[in-house]
Amino acid sequence: MSELRDEITKKLGFGCMRLPVVGGDTGTIDDAAFCRMIDTYLEQGFTYFDTAYPYHNGKSEEAVGRCLVDRYPRERFLLATKMPVWLVKEYADYERLFAEQLERCKVSYFDFYLLHALNRESAAEEERRGGFEFIRRMKEEGKIRHIGFSFHDSAEALEEILKAHPKMEFVQLQINYYDWESEKVQSRKCYETAVKYGIPVIVMEPVKGGTLANMTGEAAQVLDALSPGKEDAKPSYASYAVRYAASLDNVFLVLSGMSNEAQLLDNTSYMREFEPLSAEEKQAVERAVEELAKLPVIPCTKCRYCVDDCPQKILIPELFEDYNMTVQFGANDVNRKRYEMHTAGHGSAADCIKCGKCEGHCPQHLGVRELLAAVAETFGDMPKKPE
Repeated sequence: MSELRDEITKKLGFGCMRLPVVGGDTGTIDDAAFCRMIDTYLEQGFTYFDTAYPYHNGKSEEAVGRCLVDRYPRERFLLATKMPVWLVKEYADYERLFAEQLERCKVSYFDFYLLHALNRESAAEEERRGGFEFIRRMKEEGKIRHIGFSFHDSAEALEEILKAHPKMEFVQLQINYYDWESEKVQSRKCYETAVKYGIPVIVMEPVKGGTLANMTGEAAQVLDALSPGKEDAKPSYASYAVRYAASLDNVFLVLSGMSNEAQLLDNTSYMREFEPLSAEEKQAVERAVEELAKLPVIPCTKCRYCVDDCPQKILIPELFEDYNMTVQFGANDVNRKRYEMHTAGHGSAADCIKCGKCEGHCPQHLGVRELLAAVAETFGDMPKKPE
């Protein structure tokens, strides 16, 4: 842990999953905006960039190569990416995919490299196919500096992996104050398991896909009360969520998927000289969780794993976000137009055929089919006629 703390002196990592895009197309990254954000981030002393093979329809790694690697000396930044284990059928696929990632990112090595989105079942597959052995070999060859894995499953499953693979140097976990006591996500239990085995933690989804940045009602009032009379200068709701995760002793980095410069400037403003949450702030966060639990929103993190195999081409995360906005802020023209935009050229919520493929991919274990039915009812949906 001390080695990683020495290497990463500022605890905010730049997640490259939700980059600025052109025309709403997740596969067309706005290079100019991304470059400006990279410049601002590095100028303030931050160094860590996290990408992955599937992000932005497979275009995130290439954007990192163009906008970061081509423009800065290699020693100025730390770069992490992940092996897409679901694409691996045989050992040779590791070699092929890894070489492709080096080429996409335009580097000769990765500072941090992860087996992507492991659970009990996929970890067993990686043991069988040789994924753990492959990344250890790449480290020995100098192509990876630190090896680890990202994880979505129970604390019990995490313990099994850590017991079997003591050479893992870190684990990436979903931790946020809303999911801290969740029996589905098990943020606290997974964190405590990592502590038990002395494995440093990188946090993903600290703001739960933006859910904790866009609060209203009683939960918002609880946090607003921490800075009375400072309407124009009050801390953002996201700041409490990111600082909550960063305050945990065994966490050496918190990732934030930043989509625009305003989000980046907000995150860097309070993480540049990071201060852990005070006792008063912790108590307020706990009270906010109680209020948030009363809101019937869908806790989707927009990882988009559900979208690729959907036979109806439904943009499930976007429709869930439209639904949540309606729950939080009421039915209005803005929400309706957003919903219409997200179903133009794609399936609507009512087009779901209940095949269940989406639920098999969801790290949050959401009942996607039932939730899409609720979305369809909220927006008064009718299945589209075949064109």
